[in-house]
Amino acid sequence: MNLFAVKTSPVAASDYADEWQNLWGYLIGVSVFFTVAICAVIVFFAIKYRRRSDADRPEATKDGKLLEILGSVIPFVLVMIMFFWGAKLYFDARMPPKDAIEILVTGKQWMWKMQHPNGKREINDLHVPVGVPIRLTMTSEDVIHSFYLPDFRKKMDVVPGKYTQMWFHPREEGQYHLFCAEYCGSEHALMVGRLHVVSPAKYEEFLSSGGRGAMAEAAASDDPVVAGKAVWEANCVVCHSGPGGIGPNIHKAFGTMRELETGESILMDEAYVRNSIINPNDDIAKGYPAAMTSFKGQLSSTQINQVIAYLKSVSEADQ
Repeated sequence: MNLFAVKTSPVAASDYADEWQNLWGYLIGVSVFFTVAICAVIVFFAIKYRRRSDADRPEATKDGKLLEILGSVIPFVLVMIMFFWGAKLYFDARMPPKDAIEILVTGKQWMWKMQHPNGKREINDLHVPVGVPIRLTMTSEDVIHSFYLPDFRKKMDVVPGKYTQMWFHPREEGQYHLFCAEYCGSEHALMVGRLHVVSPAKYEEFLSSGGRGAMAEAAASDDPVVAGKAVWEANCVVCHSGPGGIGPNIHKAFGTMRELETGESILMDEAYVRNSIINPNDDIAKGYPAAMTSFKGQLSSTQINQVIAYLKSVSEADQ
């Protein structure tokens, strides 16, 4: 329940948005209360204890331990409520459920490119089913963008050369605003879109339909796993799929920890795979030479995303 809804605020389209709004209301309420209370006490004391003549002398101070204790404990409790409430929301916002639908998002001056699990693509429109958690895995082709859904109180920077993630759980059907919240160039204000929350049946119909919406991408909508397998077999399989290869076997290793020559360990996730393709000498696997050349300029961001989708699929199937 949204206890602190403000008429001018965006609608709350998820339970997280309600919690965020309640925390915001608590922070504003505490701030306003103490601002008014402190100002009122200052005015009261200034009047009550004003000097009435040059001969006035203050009375001897009295023991104020109770006041000191209350003045320390009450603010401490209020601040700890802010801290733990905020920490809970922070972790809730960054830990998507395992059953969340993963959608790939690529920011590009000045548009949002989306790709659904079956390969269906959209530009500046994103269709999702109601009542199902959605995880967005995002990257940028040029500059820093920021994927912002005000009605869900969710925003995440989209950074070139790495992957960031954001998730949300739509609870009501409807259309919601999508913005870029990071100044990204001369036409930044035009980098807007729509989130379409539809019924599960309509979402399945959308995925299987031939049309791709008013702003849909003209490119073919290939299954990213199938396309990723083709890219993998054409560029990676010789060195990375078996014992005795030039590079480590990563064919079914997505989500595992990789030991490096430095003695450190690193998680093989989206960011690791992308960086290994673009900057292969940053994280050298233990026991292997720095023999891989960069695929920067040879593989597009879409192809890298497809390779990642393929590696995820074979790793999950093997578990």
